[in-house]
Parts: sequence; C-alpha cells; structure tokens
Amino acid sequence: MSKIGVMLCGHGSRSQAAVDQFAVLADKLPALLPQDWMVDYGYLEFANPVIRVGLDNLREAGCERILAVPGMLFAAMHAKNDIPSVLNAYGAEHGIQVDYGRDLGVDAKMIAAAAERVETAVAKANEEQGEVPLHETCLVVIGRGASDPDANANVSKIARMLWEGMGFGWCEVGYSGVTFPLVEPALEQAAKLGFKRYIVFPYFLFTGVLIDRIYGFTDMVAAANPQAQWIKADYLNDHPLVLETFAERITEILEGKNDMNCGLCKYRTQVLGFEAEVGAPQESHHHHVEGQGASAPGSNVEDCELCDTFCTGACRLDAAHDHSHDHGHSHDHDHDHGHGHSHDHGHHHPAYPHADHPMGPESVRKHLKDE
Repeated sequence: MSKIGVMLCGHGSRSQAAVDQFAVLADKLPALLPQDWMVDYGYLEFANPVIRVGLDNLREAGCERILAVPGMLFAAMHAKNDIPSVLNAYGAEHGIQVDYGRDLGVDAKMIAAAAERVETAVAKANEEQGEVPLHETCLVVIGRGASDPDANANVSKIARMLWEGMGFGWCEVGYSGVTFPLVEPALEQAAKLGFKRYIVFPYFLFTGVLIDRIYGFTDMVAAANPQAQWIKADYLNDHPLVLETFAERITEILEGKNDMNCGLCKYRTQVLGFEAEVGAPQESHHHHVEGQGASAPGSNVEDCELCDTFCTGACRLDAAHDHSHDHGHSHDHDHDHGHGHSHDHGHHHPAYPHADHPMGPESVRKHLKDE
C-alpha cells in the first residue's frame, strides 16, 4: 500500500482569525482518519502556507499518494478551477498521484450542524428576550455568493431544508458578494415582512471579513427596524458534524465516489444566463494574491478609504463590472475535475452577467464616503 497523505485545500482569508480557525480544523481532522495517514493544509490565496507548501510537506514525508479536498462548502470557481489546476500542475511536476475530492455540498450532516447553530441562537434569544414562536420568526440565511449559479442555488436548498425542517414562519436568502441579493438588501426585504424576530445565520465555515460584513449590515438594518428582534447566529466553524463530513469526503475518494455534482455546472451545461462559459479552460486565477498573508491589502477596515466600521464590499464595485481581462500568457493542460477538454488560452475572467443588478454589488454604492 502506498503511504497516503491528506491535503486540505483552503480558500485563504485576509483575516488572521479565519486562518487560525482553518488550522484548528486541520489539527482535529486526523482523529477521524486512519492513524497512518498524514494530514497537511494550505491556502489558495492571501494566507500562508500556500497549497504547494502543504503538498511539499506530504511528499517530503514519504507520501506516495495524496488525497486532496477543497475546504469549502460548495463547488464554484475555486473548487472547480483554481484548486484542481494547482493540484494537477503539482502532480505533473513531481510525478506524484494527487486525487481530488468533492466539496462538502448539500449533506444531511451539514444541515444538522447548521440547525444546531440556529437552534442555539433561538434558545439564547428566548432566554434573554422572551420566547417568540418559530412561526413568528423569519430565518435569513446568508451564503458566500459566487459567479456559479449552481453553488448559489445550494445555499437556497440549505435554507429551505432549515426553514421547512424547523418550522420558521418565513425564510429569506442573501449573499455576501458577487451575486444578488447581497446582505443589506436581503435584510431590508425581510424587514418588510413584519416578523417579530429575525435570525440571521451565516452559512459559512469560518469567521473573516465576510462574517464582519454580515453582522455589520445586520446591526445597521436592526437599528433602522427596532420594532423587531435581530439575532445573529454563529457560523459553522469546527462543528463535529462538519469534521465528520470532511473525513467522509476524503475517504470516499478511495471508493471512487468523489465526483462533484456537475449536472448544473456552468462549465459543462448551458445554464440559463451563463451559456458563454461552457467549456471554459480550467486554470487558477489567484497567482497574484497567493501567499500575501492575512495582512494583505483590504484586511484592515481602519486603513480603508471606503468603509468605516466593517467591510461593505464597496472596493469590489469596479471589479464586478469589469472582471474580464487577459494576463497575456498561455499554456496547455487537461482537466482533472473534468470540463472535458484541453487547449491554449489566455488568463481570462468572464464578467458576471448581472453585475448591475440593483440588489447586487451596486447596492453598496450608497455607502461610498464620497457619494
């Protein structure tokens, strides 16, 4: 049997607290895996160590086969393009087998972990502010938001499972970036429904700039709507069921059950509104921010010329409209995740088709200091 190493591939963050929490996850994961498996981790952007450093550690320790998984909730561009591109290049360079697993996805264990976070927030609110029936409570689930409609739709599915399973009076879904509705407009729409209590639940793994954004906008909307209770639930973090799901994603690679859900993948199927991205090349888009560290530009609100108390995402306004560019290089490769082709190409980011949606990135324009 080949010596097996496990590589946990994180996104990375400009928040040191988020980086620290991801490292704790990597520390706890070995207890759920065979004792002779070595576990390491790395980040795609901003934070250190970068992914190739973790891969180096495993290879130099004698691992002959590496089982890699994206440390992410859903499969969007990072999980489908960026990470496998890094892994494929590394495997080819060093002649080592690197097998790639799937995202956490919509899973019963993940839903149970999310429900526990929401239940804890409800119980605390009942204790501190008096009991409010769930049918008089609106749940607001906030996901990451991506340029991939399939990943965004998974947030809505998680929200519906929580809503129907727990019996909330209503549920709204929002996103922290890229797509719509963003956090503030989602909360403002929910406030119009007139519920006595709102539970705002970030469906995120770890803390960071985006959690600060979610909680910051929650405080802002709560101040404008004091007639209701606004409760901030905790994110998933290292919940035991999250750890169990990660362990399952790793071990299922050996069973050949690690295919991502590509039925509605915009790179394989002509998804409504994203038809131009079918067959897009698989490549990493994050070389320019790899390993910058958690003190990268944008990590400190106090240094930001656009925001006051938390990151509103205002700095992304121009990028949302013009996310298509070419870095002037080309290379040839095959897809391990499998978009099913290989060819020369320039480094290209397709523009998000609804960048001008009034409930998307444009909704933060009113918070610009000079407008």
